[in-house]
Amino acid sequence: MTQQEHGAYIWRNGELVPWEKATIHVMSHVVNYGSSVFEGIRCYDTKRGSAIFRLDEHIERLMNSAHIYRMPVPYSASDIKEACKQLVTSNNFKECYLRPLIFRGYGHFGVDPFPAPIDVFICAWVWGKYLGAEALEQGVDVCVSSWTRIAPNTMPSMAKAGANYMNSQLIKMEAKVNGFVEGIALDAQGYISEGSGENVFLVKGGTVYTPPLYSTILPGITRDSVIRLCQSLDIPVLERAIPREMLYIADEVFFTGTAAEITPIRSVDRITVGEGRRGPVTELIQKKFFDIITGESEDTFGWLTAVEAPKAAIQVEPQS
Repeated sequence: MTQQEHGAYIWRNGELVPWEKATIHVMSHVVNYGSSVFEGIRCYDTKRGSAIFRLDEHIERLMNSAHIYRMPVPYSASDIKEACKQLVTSNNFKECYLRPLIFRGYGHFGVDPFPAPIDVFICAWVWGKYLGAEALEQGVDVCVSSWTRIAPNTMPSMAKAGANYMNSQLIKMEAKVNGFVEGIALDAQGYISEGSGENVFLVKGGTVYTPPLYSTILPGITRDSVIRLCQSLDIPVLERAIPREMLYIADEVFFTGTAAEITPIRSVDRITVGEGRRGPVTELIQKKFFDIITGESEDTFGWLTAVEAPKAAIQVEPQS
């Protein structure tokens, strides 16, 4: 990754430091035990200037994730939101991907996490279309994974925790080595859960279906946005347990996520979905979504937070 892609600075514990100096000790608790929570947030270059998509909701989920894991965050939600905006302007980005990261750092070894200090970093880089630019129109080929999504009361799926993504990596790797772009996991009861890093939606007979929270999904911000867009378009939406075979007989299937945005699925397990390309409902939702985030239409939902100049002086660690 070049400096043009990742920018010059990372926000670390209240100050901006050069990208290459944002390091941690190998014996940090997070390295050994996966004790981190994080967010993925997009900043878009809109007609009205750079704006961060659903910043409030993302940071609320970040703080909730930390609370679930008993991680006392040494900064307020307002501090972190302001830091996200500061990082965009300091790196001279018009659009980028933001990664706030809270983890247990260096100073204690052992499974007991309480003595370890809490560190907060925010990184930013330029990241294109997660599943490929052409995927937004042509769709992607996916499989149902042999790996089950984490079961209830094993790990909290509502927390966006780094450790959860070991399960996601297994799903992703299995899909890729078998010639698919992505995998869809089932929950512990055998119903559709989610992709390795995306929520799943199906369209059947004009109704949009998506798995509920009890199918051990992450409560996606883009998922919520799609549900609200459907409601505004008078498209019926049902959150319900969905059997695997619905993927094969659905009229349309699509992924949602901060990275994936809204990506259609053209086949599942090499069975063609619908017409084998982006369907009309997916296309309509995509258009409404992208019109808002590009500033083509009014942001009636209040989803975009304008990026303003930092209010405080920027502290930069000197180069050695």
